[in-house]
Amino acid sequence: MRVLVLNCGSSSVKFAVIDTKTKESIASGLVENIGVNGHTKAKGPEGKIDFNFDCPTHAEAVDQVKKFLDSQKLTPTIEAIGHRVVHGGKYIKSEKVTQEVINYIRSITLFAPLHEPAHATGMECATKFFPGLPQVAVFDTAFHQTMPEKAFLYGIPYKFYEQDAIRRYGAHGTSHRFVTAEACKVLGTKPEETCLITAHLGNGSSCSAILNGQCVDTTMGFTPLEGLIMGTRSGSLDPAILFYISKKYGKEYGTIDQLDHLVNKESGLLGLSGLSNDMRTLTQAASEGNKHAQIALDVFCYRLTREIGGIAMALPRIDAIVFTGGIGENSSYVRKQALENLKILGYQIDDERNSQSGKESNHLITKDGTPKAIVVATNEELLIALDTEALVK
Repeated sequence: MRVLVLNCGSSSVKFAVIDTKTKESIASGLVENIGVNGHTKAKGPEGKIDFNFDCPTHAEAVDQVKKFLDSQKLTPTIEAIGHRVVHGGKYIKSEKVTQEVINYIRSITLFAPLHEPAHATGMECATKFFPGLPQVAVFDTAFHQTMPEKAFLYGIPYKFYEQDAIRRYGAHGTSHRFVTAEACKVLGTKPEETCLITAHLGNGSSCSAILNGQCVDTTMGFTPLEGLIMGTRSGSLDPAILFYISKKYGKEYGTIDQLDHLVNKESGLLGLSGLSNDMRTLTQAASEGNKHAQIALDVFCYRLTREIGGIAMALPRIDAIVFTGGIGENSSYVRKQALENLKILGYQIDDERNSQSGKESNHLITKDGTPKAIVVATNEELLIALDTEALVK
């Protein structure tokens, strides 16, 4: 089956056409800067495009996707559409898109205010521009809904869970689910008999504890702000810090919106380094003696291993730590520092294997005879396509 995968973000639409039989991407692209001066960049079997255009809303963006697929002679071959949705709220698995699903996604806008409206609009636009095609919503939070109550509740009055569903939801679930299955193939084990810690590291980062194929704990919480330090997000911090900053710097950080911007857009690697949120830039700068770049790397790696150590307590054993995501797959520096910080658990990095991201050693980056750490490339688009195929067939 050929599936169009749409990822409608707050100001962009990413897309890919996936062949579920060959598991290959036939075409892919990005429409960005929605609401300003739209820019689209895409490639397919008939060639590439790269240009600016007027794009005031997501409707123009999805229309641009349709026009590109028309030009590539792909539209008639598409049999279904799969949507990535950041927050699924009550949903514990992927669902066929109906008006009820769209309405529910809009009803939980406060859970992910930048993304949920865009997801719902993307589904409505897809219905308009690709009439008759079945659609499926794949939720980033769904994989984590197997967490026990002791792992997802916060230490606030229980009424906020009962009345407002305030709890830990996690994120990156599509990636964690995909690499869990791939890691079991690498290890030669069955998911229902395997214990893993999966580390999805990118501009947004999270770790999950996987017991017998199911998530039992994860580092992100009610929103994707909790947990690890990320590109521009602070990760977990004492909430009283925000009270203090608001009182002392009221003019600059006196409102909720200003504080929200501080912890989501000004913090993390960018805030610590004062230089960049890009791990490649920071690694290079640190090697050249930039003190603040080095501080950012040290804090990132330490917090990563502290969180791994914390969620490891949810497992009876660790069969492997799985690194994935842009940083997890490509930064040998971060993997090395993380595993050296985990020496108490017996991890010993193999520098040659690590430098090759495990490509010459069946994904393995640790020494033989020591606890295993592997690198597995994530492919969220493929998983969305496979879920879509399974639900519409």
